[in-house]
Amino acid sequence: MDAAPSPPVTLVIFGATGDLTRRLLVPAIINLTQSGLTGEDLRILGVGIDPGDDAMLVARLDDFLKTLDDGGAHAQSDGWKSLSKRIAYTSGDFTKDEIYLDIKARLEKAPSGNAAFYLAVPPQFFGTIVEKLAEHGLTKETDSAFRRIAIEKPFGTDLASAKALNARILSKVSESQVYRLDHFLGKETVQNILTTRFANMMIEALWNNNYIDHVQITAAETVDVGSRGKFYDATGALRDMVPNHLFQLLAMIAMEAPNGFGAEAIRSEKSKALSALRIYTPEEAAEHGVRGVYTSGPLNGNPVTAFRETKDVSPDTRTETFVALKLYVDTWRWAGVPFYLRTGKAMKARDTEIVVTFRQVPFAQFRETDIKRSLPPNRLVIQVQPDEGLSVELSIKSPGLSVDTVPVSLDFRYADKFDIGKMTGYESLLYDLFIGDQTLFQRADGIEAGWAAVQPFLDLWGKSDDQPEPYLPGSMGPTCADELIRKDGRQWHELGVILHNPKSAHE
Repeated sequence: MDAAPSPPVTLVIFGATGDLTRRLLVPAIINLTQSGLTGEDLRILGVGIDPGDDAMLVARLDDFLKTLDDGGAHAQSDGWKSLSKRIAYTSGDFTKDEIYLDIKARLEKAPSGNAAFYLAVPPQFFGTIVEKLAEHGLTKETDSAFRRIAIEKPFGTDLASAKALNARILSKVSESQVYRLDHFLGKETVQNILTTRFANMMIEALWNNNYIDHVQITAAETVDVGSRGKFYDATGALRDMVPNHLFQLLAMIAMEAPNGFGAEAIRSEKSKALSALRIYTPEEAAEHGVRGVYTSGPLNGNPVTAFRETKDVSPDTRTETFVALKLYVDTWRWAGVPFYLRTGKAMKARDTEIVVTFRQVPFAQFRETDIKRSLPPNRLVIQVQPDEGLSVELSIKSPGLSVDTVPVSLDFRYADKFDIGKMTGYESLLYDLFIGDQTLFQRADGIEAGWAAVQPFLDLWGKSDDQPEPYLPGSMGPTCADELIRKDGRQWHELGVILHNPKSAHE
């Protein structure tokens, strides 16, 4: 069944002149307009610190759209021509009353009382903006008008700050009005994890510790920190990626079947899975987590500056650009199954994937055959980006008179069957924001459960004088990450092996 168009709404974007708005939000809204999921009754009110008027914002967005690597498709589209006529702009200080008085006056003149406030701003403004919106009556809902708030990550910097931010926001608005974003959840492959699990009995029947040996979740990037030195030095790989992106993927894998596919049923099961993450003692954290930092060197033919030599980064920084963790979800389904997580900058390949490795087949049945080695385990590889798809790795008999096996891969790639090339991943998140579906958004208890699981590592490394282990750009990360998984008799799935080539994953 085709999705219905979203209701009339004014999308108020705080940070309208920023990179997130022009690079992801506006192209996503153009795609929604092109597909008929938003109509002429969608208005955009941009809010920024830069002086200017409606024409300034439209011109800036138009100039940027022309630079996209899409052959000018977005800039020349009917969707943009239509949307650009419905964009307004107001400038001012987010911490002052004047901007909110202006927003209120504009919303009172809007065709619809519905409004969604998108906080595409640095996290230090989250609490202040919500408080100011509430103070001026902008968050008050009626029977005929909704008011919703979309908040980008990072949501807090540790468990205490996440709890404080949740308390601050929820003292002004209800949980049903808060949409905490993680853009990974907008990707088709991530959304399809639940369907893959619960719509296929042959998969869900094996989805437990009787058959699964371990799970790997990787989010590797080839880019370095670049111009974000100040932000990254204060954040690091653990805070930046693990309690949000990686834990959302983990929750999709580890959650129990919901009693329905409504938003609260799914979010409750995800929160339960995150709450079941084992909280380590300081001694256990030291055994189950490692970190690294990239040095200078070539990457894809380009020189990379060492993180410690990057602009706005302290030369004696102890901030990590790579982290690997071994975690446990202490439920009956997952008892004893390790989850290995890793993420890093300036690595060998851009590769976000989930690898579910099943238990080894007993060799006894094959001991009188010509098979001279142990059979490689079956794997389910869920490729989130860049080559979205699924791959099931099996063993079959090779041709000939002898009994020998070779690994083969049964592959599905979204690009082979669906046209998703121009999607940003924000389309479903924005559409769900407009229609009021919170399924893909994080709930307060899930956020806090994630921070609780990483807090032992934050405490340990915050007190340690040890530097993260160096690794070369273009590598798989520091050797300590290999040791973390190798001491359990396992190895990382090779970065960049994305479907169609299972051989190298077993070598």
